[in-house]
Amino acid sequence: MQKIDFKKELKPFYRPSAKKISVVDVPSMQFLMIDGQGDPNTALAYTNAIETLYAISYTLKFMSKKQLARDYVVMPLEGLWWAEDMASFSIENKDAWLWTAMIMQPDWINADMVAAAKEAAAQKKALPALFKLRFQTYHEGLAAQILYIGPYADEAPTIARLHAHIVENGYRLAGKHHEIYLSDPRRMAPEKLKTVIRQPMR
Repeated sequence: MQKIDFKKELKPFYRPSAKKISVVDVPSMQFLMIDGQGDPNTALAYTNAIETLYAISYTLKFMSKKQLARDYVVMPLEGLWWAEDMASFSIENKDAWLWTAMIMQPDWINADMVAAAKEAAAQKKALPALFKLRFQTYHEGLAAQILYIGPYADEAPTIARLHAHIVENGYRLAGKHHEIYLSDPRRMAPEKLKTVIRQPMR
């Protein structure tokens, strides 16, 4: 049975250059999503969201493999970040951050499978954020992105460069700051972490 790695299948969106900013038109994809608020480093809601997203994602993977004979690599965690007042969106006030934690799902996964996966996962382990989980299509559209390598806390200059590039090329920022976490921070040194940083634009 072939195992599909969507990071390779969707290379323009999940493996951008670390040297050059690229412009992409991101198609509609479907995600498991959980919304929340607070500092991702300290908020229990964020930890619970990630645990739930991975639990359901892996349950779906095994269901797909067993029931449909279709195997794939579970996609990385992604995050949309914003604030009610974007003027107050700063690294110094992470408690005010609003976020959507999410993991992309193959197009053959459907709502019935997600419902069955939620029920199966809940029988194995208590998942406090399960009631917040939703299955939704997300169409990001036109965006600029770059691969950032390093600690999450040091992203600011790269983000500023990305924003400047958008404005200098006659566009404006539109939509939520988007990050794709290609590395597991529990297993990799901070200076080696790889993160896709993406900003929608119009």
